[in-house]
Amino acid sequence: MSDLGRIVKAYDVRGTVPDQLNADIARAIGAAMVQTLRAGGERVDQIVMAHDMRDSSPGLAAAFAEGAQAEGVDLIDAGLGSTDLLYYASGSLDMPGAMFTASHNPAQYNGIKMCRAAALPIGQDTGLAEIRDRAQSILDGGKGPGGPVGGLEKRDLLSAYAGHLRSLVDLSGIRKLRVVVDAGNGMGGHTVPAVLGDAVLPALPLEIIPLYFELDGSFPNHEANPLEPANIVDLQRSVRERQADIGIAFDGDADRCYVVDADANPVTPSAITALVATRELAKHPGAMIIHNLITSRAVPEIVREHGGQPVRTRVGHSFIKEQMARTGAVFGGEHSAHYYFRDFWGADTGMLAAMHVLAALGEQDKPLSELVAQFSRYAASGEINSTVVDQATTIASVRAAFDDAEIDELDGLTLTFPDGTWANLRPSNTEPLVRLNVEAPTEQRMAEVRDGVLRVVRG
Repeated sequence: MSDLGRIVKAYDVRGTVPDQLNADIARAIGAAMVQTLRAGGERVDQIVMAHDMRDSSPGLAAAFAEGAQAEGVDLIDAGLGSTDLLYYASGSLDMPGAMFTASHNPAQYNGIKMCRAAALPIGQDTGLAEIRDRAQSILDGGKGPGGPVGGLEKRDLLSAYAGHLRSLVDLSGIRKLRVVVDAGNGMGGHTVPAVLGDAVLPALPLEIIPLYFELDGSFPNHEANPLEPANIVDLQRSVRERQADIGIAFDGDADRCYVVDADANPVTPSAITALVATRELAKHPGAMIIHNLITSRAVPEIVREHGGQPVRTRVGHSFIKEQMARTGAVFGGEHSAHYYFRDFWGADTGMLAAMHVLAALGEQDKPLSELVAQFSRYAASGEINSTVVDQATTIASVRAAFDDAEIDELDGLTLTFPDGTWANLRPSNTEPLVRLNVEAPTEQRMAEVRDGVLRVVRG
């Protein structure tokens, strides 16, 4: 008997195929999604879906469609697409959506990301728990949804998606840039030629040097997770060898982007958040900018310096999107390289963030390293994971050990010291881990606090 509690996470469905996630489960989730949205008073006549390049994705999408069709819903199948293409489809068509991907997870995984019409998020507290329970009931009853009642239409949305992004950031007048793009055999290999190349729209002043654009869900070259330093080594080498102006890496479903400069040095997602925020504030003076509590302290400082209003929130896309909708913020950024735009239905899109960086670089003559230097002010540890027996006890021990710090419990435990140094320790939602991030005015002070917290965490 399937236990959906193992694979329904905080923001999506994620598990190994076929033992944890298979066609029967996808079919039950398709029916349960329709039932849940309708029970909440929403009219659900159509659902749009897309899938990534994993071998199991088309079959899971087809099974999900059967479950939704059995509830009398018509399916729009966009076929191969990135997660942000699915959000574009949900927003532009104003209908709920389902994306079949496991993002950056290894090849044996797959998953389902679901959203309401207009790309509004579905997370544990906004419908996902109900979908899980209804799907579990269907599976436990031993009887799946009935035969298809609704229809199925295949529709190519890639050109429309590319056109929409091009309408938001004009790259036609920038100086010529040489850009290495590492798609990691993920969906960036499908969307980059359409948006940044000339596959469907007129050419831009960009020389795109592709790395691993072949769609391959076995990830033969490296995992499609650019936040792991080992996975950007090829990108860095190519940037140096080809004397490129910039390198960009996408994760498996291309909803995140990671940037390196012409010297192949990584540019932190916090610096990218601050850079894009200043561009959005130039268009929308005084607007709100969302940042999660792991982003650099430089982000809210720079937002205020440019006349904006920073809004701090918990880590996670459902929290960011809820804040975007509630506050009307024009932009949001996370330390994980997720970037959210009001012009994109409040959803996250790595491609649009990359376009903003290319525009900022190409509109002036400085190298990227000089351009982003103003946005990098503090020394950061990066995220450090520790396996623990009891997350709550570990966090409580850290709190007791640093009684001279100001305490904040918005998301895990944040310690803030008089000199501005801060440390955040959060429990993982899915593993017996705690995650530590530290930022300080100097490398020495960062290392001192980092090592002090880790001594308590690891005993």
